[in-house]
Amino acid sequence: MTPPRANRSLVDHPARLDQELAVQPWQRATLLLALVAAFELVLLVVAGGALLVKPGATHRATATKPHVAAVAARPAPQRAKPATPVKHAAAQLPRRKVRLVVLNGNGRQGAAADAAARVEQRGYRIGLVANAPHHDYPKTIVMYRRGFEGEGRRLARDLGVRVVSPLDGMRPAQLHGAQAVLILGG
Repeated sequence: MTPPRANRSLVDHPARLDQELAVQPWQRATLLLALVAAFELVLLVVAGGALLVKPGATHRATATKPHVAAVAARPAPQRAKPATPVKHAAAQLPRRKVRLVVLNGNGRQGAAADAAARVEQRGYRIGLVANAPHHDYPKTIVMYRRGFEGEGRRLARDLGVRVVSPLDGMRPAQLHGAQAVLILGG
């Protein structure tokens, strides 16, 4: 019998094991970068998990286990005293003597004029109706001049406005003698 002939046409060069198994420098660099990236990923996952865990979560988990002695030794929780309501200044001027500036801060055409008409129906005097410096106010605001906090808060109550503050970003000279400003928001 004749031994089977090797197909020499498929191999066009002899195998060099020393070159094929040798690790090239770019392969080392790729492996090193992959290890560094994996380490950074682990650090990010640990840091993210630490940020997501609520500070009292471990305490609550241990408190749910039945520890009779620990529960009996724990002092009874004390109830917080209700906060005393903050007393605001009362309005000194009647509505007919309070003068307002109404500014459109929402960008809708005619909004300031409509609001000024509603405010006049409540008895307030309108000093000026104009546009606010910008039209991106998210909420309607009542601002008051120093000494007129009571009037500003009463106006806010009358109109159902929740945001009330002293003048912010405006000078009293810009009010043209008015005691309060109503800026319409979105």
